[in-house]
Amino acid sequence: MKLKSIDEFYQEISGDSVTEPNALLPKGIQKEIGHFNVFSIKELYERLKDKSFMPYDRRAYYKISLIRGKNRAEYADKVIDIEKNALLFATPKIPYHYVPQDTQQSGNFCVFTSEFLTKDKSGIELDELPIFKSDGYPVFELSDEDAIEIDLIFKKIHKEINSDYVYKYDLIRNYVAELIHFGQKLQPITALYSKHNSAARVSSLFAELLERQFPIESPRQRLELKSAKDFAARLSVHVNHLNKVLKENTGKTTTELISDRLIHEAKILLKETDWNITEIAYSLGFEELAHFSNFFKKQTALTPLSFRV
Repeated sequence: MKLKSIDEFYQEISGDSVTEPNALLPKGIQKEIGHFNVFSIKELYERLKDKSFMPYDRRAYYKISLIRGKNRAEYADKVIDIEKNALLFATPKIPYHYVPQDTQQSGNFCVFTSEFLTKDKSGIELDELPIFKSDGYPVFELSDEDAIEIDLIFKKIHKEINSDYVYKYDLIRNYVAELIHFGQKLQPITALYSKHNSAARVSSLFAELLERQFPIESPRQRLELKSAKDFAARLSVHVNHLNKVLKENTGKTTTELISDRLIHEAKILLKETDWNITEIAYSLGFEELAHFSNFFKKQTALTPLSFRV
């Protein structure tokens, strides 16, 4: 589950009706330092309604959304239901997706990189804000009155981004700051699924992340996630919480589950390929051949070479 770049974001939302993703970029935007853009959810929903919902992944950019319609925001350790109106803040640190629950989808969202809203330009330290912290609740329920007020801010952003005003991006930064401060004054939606379902969800997502790395099909392919700490970071949960959840749900620790899958793949590569053992060790994420040999022998009581014979 790698970070989705801004370019990949534009490819995803371009739809069949737009052959060139750059057609979605405001005029002159690439001349600016950093990246910013704003979109109508209703327009995008109509264009992409036949496509699958937003995948559960991380994005290499920030996103602020005014969601109007019934939706469900899904994170590694919580699921948040949106009944009508909500303000959602997304950060590159936290993977998530939200799933529309009806066809009456509207609102707006903006995307921007950290370079667009640096402290020297805006006075804001993004990663220090409560709404962008990994242990917070980034979804805020809005009354109809609040939703109208937020919608007006987005209308100003839409109008400004299409203007010829020389300092329009400075003004847009102020509007984004207004959205952030508006959100921080609201009460987050904290109604979650039960702890049991939350634990099961973390277990399921861990298993998905683990299995998605396989099969290894080339000596140049290499595992990205190799340790309990790697998986916990990708899921934005504490490593102790991940271990506790997996132990309760599977009877094994995170490290044991990773080791079991590595050994399974190592046996396949040793028996079914002609790769040398150094290549196999590298593809499975081991920096040194000796580390792989010691790991394999500990798990099977055999060396990789003796297993291959």
